[in-house]
Amino acid sequence: MHYCAEFAGGPFPKEQFFATLESPDGPPGNQDHMDPADAQDTRRTVLVVDDFDDTRLLLRTWFERRGFRVIEAENGVQAISQAESETPDLIIMDVQMPQLDGLAATRHIRSVKTLGSVPIVAVSAYGAEQFRELALAAGCNEYVSTPFEPATLEGIVRALMP
Repeated sequence: MHYCAEFAGGPFPKEQFFATLESPDGPPGNQDHMDPADAQDTRRTVLVVDDFDDTRLLLRTWFERRGFRVIEAENGVQAISQAESETPDLIIMDVQMPQLDGLAATRHIRSVKTLGSVPIVAVSAYGAEQFRELALAAGCNEYVSTPFEPATLEGIVRALMP
């Protein structure tokens, strides 16, 4: 199931993973999450871009539980379209996708005047430093290799969206 179980605190059975998504506190004993009031007042919008349905579901659930409005795209072409029509406050961008990869989509988004300052976080299974450098050179503000801990994403979101 891609990296969803690890992200949610696993690994554990698929049934427990989806039960975790429904719980406001995540896995039993995991109370480390942002206060929903931090985002509810403004309903900031996050564009989640990933070609894996399970990954989008996980990220959508994580952000929505924290009060964010979430829009989605399955590839770089859709990401550009969604970004141009919605002007999100944050973009979570998978690096490797069909049709147009995340780095090419990021370069295009950076060229659009109204989107130039939107924070973009690249997410990839490639952990090598060279991929981080490529993502940052393309215009991403941050790079996270999967699997990662929820606290890592929380720290990045807090830093990019004070």
